[in-house]
Amino acid sequence: MSEVITVKVLSGPEIERYIADLARLRIEVFRDFPYLYDGTTEYEERYLQTYVESPESVVVLALDGERAIGASTGLPMEHETDEFKRPFFDHGYDPAKIFYCAESVLLKEYRGRGIYKQFFDGRESHARRLGRFDYCSFCCVQRPDDHPLRPADYVPLDAIWSRFGYVKHPELVTTYAWKDVDRTEETDKPMVFWLKPLQDTVR
Repeated sequence: MSEVITVKVLSGPEIERYIADLARLRIEVFRDFPYLYDGTTEYEERYLQTYVESPESVVVLALDGERAIGASTGLPMEHETDEFKRPFFDHGYDPAKIFYCAESVLLKEYRGRGIYKQFFDGRESHARRLGRFDYCSFCCVQRPDDHPLRPADYVPLDAIWSRFGYVKHPELVTTYAWKDVDRTEETDKPMVFWLKPLQDTVR
């Protein structure tokens, strides 16, 4: 492990060369609680093409030498699926004014070095440069406290997200389906959104 980690910001077609790395990171990191995601490379590479095809997407990529060890992704909410946009329409938000911060994945051995904060800063800076967004937003899966696969030492990231300036909005909830590591079929999971104003004048 290097003492110096390189963080670079990529957008649109620049992301193509790192698709396999991003797929690997998502599968490995999201396999842990709370996502428990049993992903496949084929699905991931298909899903990640959305970021290659969106000229306003962003990937904040962390590299240890040439090895990708973490990444954070985002794109305009209007480029996302209808089920992700619907809660915002229902509660009076304009999805065209929201930059969606899709995920942040970082290998365990590199955590606690300030890289996670750089991921958020990189996406927010990208959204501000685009110049038309009022909010950054992300969503997080909601698992019951008594979930059988919840580790005894699990600590949610709510306190960190709050420190970064994000506010949880329980009224903004959607569902998304994937196969858990202990299941044979996909099941729907509730996903709750967090918001951060990019300007002082928005609510």
